[in-house]
Formats: sequence, structure tokens, C-alpha cells
Amino acid sequence: MTGSDEELAKDLGLVSALAIGIGTMIGAGIFVLPGIAAQEAGPLVVVSFIIGGMIAMINAFSVSELGTAMPKAGGAYYYINRALGPLFGSISGMGDWIGLAFASAFYSIGFGGYLADLLDGVVVPIPGVGELALLPTIAIGPLVLTEIQIGAVIAGVVFVGVNYIGAKETGGIQTIIVTLLLGLLTVFAIVGFFSFDWGTVTADGSYAPEGVGAMLPGAALVFVSYLGYAKIATIGEELKNPGRNLPIAIIGSVGIVMVIYAILVGLLMGLIPHEEFFLDTVEDAPMSYAAEIVFDYQLPVAGFEIPILGIGVTSITLAALLATASSANASILASARINFAMGRDKIVTDSLNEIHPRFATPYRSIAITGGLIIIFIIGLGETVEILSSAASVLHLVVYALINASLIVFRETNPPEYDPDFEVPFYPYLPISGFVLSLGLIYYMDRTATLIAGAFVVFAIVWYFAYARTETNLEGLLGTYILDRSAEMPDAAVTAASAVKPTDEDEHTVVVPVSNPRTESELLSLASVLAKANDGRVQAVHIVEVPDQTPLEEGSEHMRRIDAESQKLMSNVEQSTETLDVPVEVRTVVSHRSFDEVFNVAQRENADTVVMGWGPDRPWSAGRAERPLDELTHELPCDFLVLNDRGFDAERVLVPTAGGPTSELSAEVARDFREQVGAEVTLLHVVDEGTSQQDGEAFLREWATEQGLEDAAIRIDTSGDVESAIATAARDHSLVVIGATERGLLSRLFRGSLAYDVVNEVDCSVLLAERPTSRSLRDRLFGREHERTDGDTNTDTGTGTDTDTGTGTGTSSESKLESDT
Repeated sequence: MTGSDEELAKDLGLVSALAIGIGTMIGAGIFVLPGIAAQEAGPLVVVSFIIGGMIAMINAFSVSELGTAMPKAGGAYYYINRALGPLFGSISGMGDWIGLAFASAFYSIGFGGYLADLLDGVVVPIPGVGELALLPTIAIGPLVLTEIQIGAVIAGVVFVGVNYIGAKETGGIQTIIVTLLLGLLTVFAIVGFFSFDWGTVTADGSYAPEGVGAMLPGAALVFVSYLGYAKIATIGEELKNPGRNLPIAIIGSVGIVMVIYAILVGLLMGLIPHEEFFLDTVEDAPMSYAAEIVFDYQLPVAGFEIPILGIGVTSITLAALLATASSANASILASARINFAMGRDKIVTDSLNEIHPRFATPYRSIAITGGLIIIFIIGLGETVEILSSAASVLHLVVYALINASLIVFRETNPPEYDPDFEVPFYPYLPISGFVLSLGLIYYMDRTATLIAGAFVVFAIVWYFAYARTETNLEGLLGTYILDRSAEMPDAAVTAASAVKPTDEDEHTVVVPVSNPRTESELLSLASVLAKANDGRVQAVHIVEVPDQTPLEEGSEHMRRIDAESQKLMSNVEQSTETLDVPVEVRTVVSHRSFDEVFNVAQRENADTVVMGWGPDRPWSAGRAERPLDELTHELPCDFLVLNDRGFDAERVLVPTAGGPTSELSAEVARDFREQVGAEVTLLHVVDEGTSQQDGEAFLREWATEQGLEDAAIRIDTSGDVESAIATAARDHSLVVIGATERGLLSRLFRGSLAYDVVNEVDCSVLLAERPTSRSLRDRLFGREHERTDGDTNTDTGTGTDTDTGTGTGTSSESKLESDT
């Protein structure tokens, strides 16, 4: 059972969604970061938390709109992948996934710190060994794990196990944790209010002992505290009534948490003098240190003075454990779903999508995420700032892409995009979110930024090395640009083409057409080839404009051409036998129509190009390449060039001598035979000194190798290849002939058999050429091939100058006139 065919159960309600968002954000943000952030920004750290919250709020609006339009598992990854394409989907998916793993490790370290504080001094007597601390320091070779890291590993394992069980159990636990947490923090805030001292806030005579500019680095450091809201969107597919509950949960959780941070962090600034934040005990557990101040008095009860210090400090420590645990728990839940979504789209292997038969969770994704968290805890557990900052950098990149995605959805307006909630002040709000998210990265820790950047680079490499050939999903932005290539800058079209997915399993036949009214034969031919290979046809109407006309100008004119060509090609498709093959139509405007044929083939990752023959200069006949390409370039794919005299593949003649690229001619003949029932005849010309029996033996062996053993055999002993082909062609409706292997200079002086055959026979001729590697000498003078089975002539394999029935061929400047 794979995730591509599975739907996640809708188990989570509004309260659970709010709990996931609040629980993720309220955790380490208040119990770990204030001590570190106060060193950076001083009392102005309160403003740092507010700045981070405002940026998160702007992004939350965009996430809410996208989430109500597409409540799918994966959240931000899903939106970005659909809008910007799988390259950015890979960046966002892996960035969000790895960023959450960093964040989960950071939260687990916070849990381990408070757990170590709670169990400090607690030992267990072991007979024969003595007393052993519950959280000992462990040395594994040169690696030393502190008691905080040991506690963090325990937390990570426990919460990975909880997520393994299922989303419903996770949501229930999250709600309990958050309820207890908010209750304990409320008590702390009320009691702490009576110990608050403005003199402590301004002990140095200033609210900004580290400088006003320190607010922004402080905001960058604490931004990890606001990662929870977007995680609600990652479970959108499991949320009841997402159109209503998603925006309430996302925007509401950010607002609630920002108020809580402002109150509690402000309270800490009035309880703990600024210089004391630099002490290790305060840096690691600021809330426990503050609790010692807040609860350091005796409570009068029935005439007795009862000290509450121990109870108060223990309660806050337990609250910290609950908070950091809830943060880690919610992050693990969200990160596993992102991996699930990437596997569903083949960005990563689809095997990660397997659903547990009992718990109905993507258990493999959860297990892999848990493994990464443990690695980060062990490897970076003593550098909390790097863990938190790396998580923030990766998420800020994702948030910037989310805002860009929203703009793409709004501007392209796809039919399926119908959000229940819309961002106010469009487009200013998403543009602000994009700029502010990327701008905040500038203030991040440089080491953390480099680590996060390395994962972004890895995601890009992963896309081109793996995902690009696996996924078949195209982003709206890339499709929009390529469909309007006439109006777009060349750089945009090139970039969109470069990152476009190339599904290696789908055979693509490109048909460049000059006049959609007259190209039905080419479309029929292409459909036969595509059908035989379970592929598709990409028809491209190439419109040539003068050099004086900039391609990006005259957009109205280009749009009219595109609309007309779409209509014309639709009419052609309806009146043509396309064998139920998918046919896509696109219009491209170019200054050099023939050059554009090669560009289109490369952009579409074509397997075959089918084009029409155009009579031109004889010195370039019989090749699909231009004269310059004779010396510089290789063909991008197989080329088939049809000289149409009434296309009919009923009786196909394939002249051959088994030359170096004859397999293509055989493949085309097989496709005609299998798809339209063509009768195939193989022709072999022998010269003096070679017997008919030897020629027949050679041809039958070649036919067997090519899967054409049932084809008719025809041997000509005249030694005159051109006359033999012309004679045999009288009984056939189509001749498939290979392009000449002669080089440029050779054809300049001696002509080309392929060119002569095309013009002499009465039936249609299909020139075929397969890409081959040729040296500069071969390009200039042609190559000589050793003949086998009695074939003793030179570079043709048929007796003169053509490798008939081998590669592909065309006039070097086949006529592609614009129909403007």
C-alpha cells in the first residue's frame, strides 16, 4: 500500500489544531531562548519577540489563504510545488522537513536541560558499582554526551514513538499539554507581577544596553519560536472543516503566542538583572531562575508560614518540560507529513509513503525524521543557537516562497484555486512577507546560515540528480512562462525550460510546424511514434519575426497568433488520426525558426523530432543539422524529416546496408507495422563481386536483429543504389532512408544521394537520423565504414554515398515559414 493512493483521516478539530500551533511555538520560545536572546538584545528582547511575531503574522495570512484553497498534507511544500514547480518544491519540502528536524532537536535539548535541572543530584544506588546519576555523562570514543543531550535523546525517542501511533493520539496529547502549560504560566505571570521591578529593567540606566540595533539580531534568534503556525497547514488534510478552522487556528495561534511572549519575556526583564543573563544557570533555564525569585516567600495558611519555593520552581520546571515536549511533538508530526507529501509527488522515493496497516500513519517518514533528530541532538546538542538559527533560516526561505506562491496562484488564477479565506491588502502583504522573511536571514548566525544553505544546495542537487526525472508535475509559473514564451524575456523562458521536469518514462515526440493548417500528416506520423512508445506529442507552432522586432514586444499580436494557432491545431487534431495520443500545442516566436527547432527539442527533452522537408541548397541536403552545426554541435535527439507526397504508411520500403545508425530506420518501420499494419520491405543493394546469396544472408541476419524477420526481402545486384531505390519505390507508399554520413566538404563537391532520392521518387520519403559522435575530420570529409557480409564499399553501406536506412536526415534549413 503506497501513499500515492491514500488519504489521511480527518481526525483533528479546531482545538487540536490550535494546540498544535500554540504548543509548538510556546515551548522553547519562552523556556530556552529568553536567556540567550537577552544577551543579544538586552531588555529590548521584548521588541525582538514582537518583531518576529509581526513577520510571522504577515506570513500567516498567506499560509491561511493557501491552506483553505488546498488543505493537503505537506502544507507549504504542497503550495510551493504546485505554484513554483518541483525545483522550488524540493527546496521548500526538504527545507521545511530538515528545518523541523533542527527545531525538534532544539526543543528536545530544551527538554533535556530542564530534565537535567529537575534530576540534578538525584542518584540511583547500584550494587557493586555505587551511586549513579539518573542522567549521567556518557563518553563514546571521542564523543561525549552531556546529561542534557541524554535527556534530549530520551525525549526525541518518546515523541517519535507517539507520532508513530497516529495523528489522533498526537492531537489529544497536544491539547492536554497545552492546557496544563497555559495554566501554569498564568499562575507564574500573576504571582510574578508582584515581584516585577522597573529598576531591574533599567539597572544600567538604559533599555538598550546592547544598542537599539541589537533588536534585529535578537528577532532573528527568536524567530524559531514562531514556527508552529505553518505546521497547522501541514496537517490540513487531516483537519475537520479546513475552510473555517485553518485560518482561525493559524492566525489565532500567532496572535495568542505573541501576546504571551510579550508578557512573560517582559516579566523576566523586570525579575532578572541584565548582567545575570550571562550566567550559565540563567542561560540554560531562565524560567527556573525567575521562579526562584517569584516564589521565594512563605504562604500564610491557618497561622502557619508554608514555603512555596520548592513547589513553585518544580511547577515551572514541569511546565518547561511540558512546553518543550509539546514543541518537539508537534514538529515531529508536521515534518513527517511533509516527507509523506514529497514521496507522494516523487520528489523522494514513493516507498516513504507506505501507510502503517494499524496506525494509518506514514511510519517510514516518521522513523527517518526521528533518526535525523537524534543525529542533530548528538552532533550539535551543545550549540543551541546553531540548532535554532538553522531551523529559522530554512523556514524563512520557505515562508518567502510561500508568499511568492500565493502571488503566482492569484495571477495565474487556475480553475482549482478557490480559497475560503483571502489575504487582505493584496499584493502588498505577500510582497512584504517575501522581503521581510529573506531580510531577516541577514541577521542570523553565520555558521547556522551556512549549514542551512548547504541543505538548500543539497535540495537543488537532489532535484536535478533524482527528482527531475521522477516527478511529472509542472509548476504553474513555469507553465505560464512557457505558454507565453513570445511575451516573456528570453532569460525567463530559458530558466523555466532548464528546471522543467523530464519524466524519463514518457516518450516525447516534438512536431515543429510552420502552418497549422497543413500539418496533419506530420501530426499523424508523430502520433504513430508516440503511440508505439506510450508517449505524447508536443506540437510547436514556430513563428518567425524579423530581427527588428523584439520578441518581448507586440504582446497583443503574439497573443492573437497563439490563440489562432491553438484553434487551428485543435481543428487539425480533430481531423487527424492521432490514435488517442495526448497532443499538446504551444506557440513560440523566434528570429531564427530553424534554430528554434533545436531549442524546442532540448527544452521539451524530446526523444524524436518530426518535421517537414524544405527544398534548399544541395550542399546541405540530407542532414538535419545546419552547416555550422556540422562543425560544432550534435543533434539533440532522433530527427525524422518527411517529404510528403500524400502520407501513407501502408507499404514501407527500408533501404539498408546495416550502417552505423540503421537501428532508427528499423524502429520506425516496426512502429508503422505494429500501429497501422504497414507492410515492410527491406532493400539491400550489392555491387560487383558480391553474390545475391551473400547479400540476402546479410539482410536476413540484419532483419532478425532488428525484429523485422517477417519483412519482405529485396536484393538488387545492379550496384546502382539510386536507381535501385527509385525502382523499388514505385511499388511502395513510403521510403524510410537514412541521412548521409558524408561530411560537409564531401557533399559540397560530390552531392548527396539522399537529396537525389528525395526529389526523384514519386512517393513520400522519410529521412531519419540518430545523434552520433563525429570528429572534426568526419564532419568535414565524412567517415569510412568497413563493410561486412560481402559489403565492400565506403562510407555508405549501400554502394555509394548514403547510409540508407540508418540515422535521420533533413534539409539543413527545412522550411519553417511563419504563418503570421
